[in-house]
Amino acid sequence: MTAGDGKSSYARNSRIQEKAMVEMKPVLEKVTREVYTALLPRKMVVVDLGCSSGPNTLRFVSEVISIIARRCRLVAQHQNNVELQFFLNDLPANDFNNLFRYFEQFKKLMTRNHKGKALPPFYISGSPGSFYTRLFPSQTVHLFHSSFCLQWRSQAPKGLERAKKSLVDEGDIYITATSSPSIVKLFQKQFQNDFSIFLKLRHEELVLGGQMVLTFVGRKIEDVHSGEPNHFYGLLGQSLRSLVDKGLVEKEKLESFYIPIYSPSVHEVEDVVKQNESFNINHIQLFELNWDPYDDSESDVHDSVQSGTNVANCLRAVMESVVASHFGDTIIDMLFTEYARLVAKHLKKEKTKHAVIVLTMKKVC
Repeated sequence: MTAGDGKSSYARNSRIQEKAMVEMKPVLEKVTREVYTALLPRKMVVVDLGCSSGPNTLRFVSEVISIIARRCRLVAQHQNNVELQFFLNDLPANDFNNLFRYFEQFKKLMTRNHKGKALPPFYISGSPGSFYTRLFPSQTVHLFHSSFCLQWRSQAPKGLERAKKSLVDEGDIYITATSSPSIVKLFQKQFQNDFSIFLKLRHEELVLGGQMVLTFVGRKIEDVHSGEPNHFYGLLGQSLRSLVDKGLVEKEKLESFYIPIYSPSVHEVEDVVKQNESFNINHIQLFELNWDPYDDSESDVHDSVQSGTNVANCLRAVMESVVASHFGDTIIDMLFTEYARLVAKHLKKEKTKHAVIVLTMKKVC
């Protein structure tokens, strides 16, 4: 994610993630209550995987503290017996420093918002590392949370360049309507392998009866060639091709670039969980959010130009470092200006939404 709190930072362009957290808040509350009530831990360990560094991270922490505080007040005999340990996880390059700067202010805000009511003691630490590796000792975590992260793969699928033999795949950076079956199969296999590894690792780290609440960008329909992400990233591919046509990006650079993302369907997610056999799915649902995070309406897009800019800013906040590491940072402004134009053109014809999957699971063995 783009660091800091500047105009193009993730911290200032993560409203779509905030809206997703609001949508799944009842799910988080239910799971948190269940874990605490069933296990009554003296020290409850809560982990946010892929926390990034914006306000949504501490919003999640705030929600969990409030849920436990309310539960403790209802079960008075346990009020002073629980301590909350939060681990905020992301890749080592994450802007943890920016996040840590808000901790003291956050503690004061929590006390003020609860108007003097007792809060359980809580402690917050950073935990750098990929969630596709082991992060915590065995059977020490009570609750895992992750928001808008599990569509990211551990890497772009290996063998893409060899599989890219057909001209219809030229310039694609994600699966499109014309992608060859071999390209699609590589993306699907990468998802299956990554998600299986993720489940295996979290199973080892969770206590028996521990749970996970996972929210990530998925796909509404089973047809992998025509899902919402295909349009979203397909327009970015078109923007890059326009820079190739202008001589600003080398054609060979584009042909060797694929984004390390795959947005699965609900059915694909369920299949991997069933094959893992270590978790019970307690809840799975799909909801939709407008591409433009500032558009809360169900009607047609009112200002497609402004919406195009809003969407481009959100994507830039999460993709800038990936694009810059491959193409260099000199094209970034031009690329996302072009992307905003193409998104505006698309939204003028068709209002499009992200499909978001919320999944809760309990460790059963």
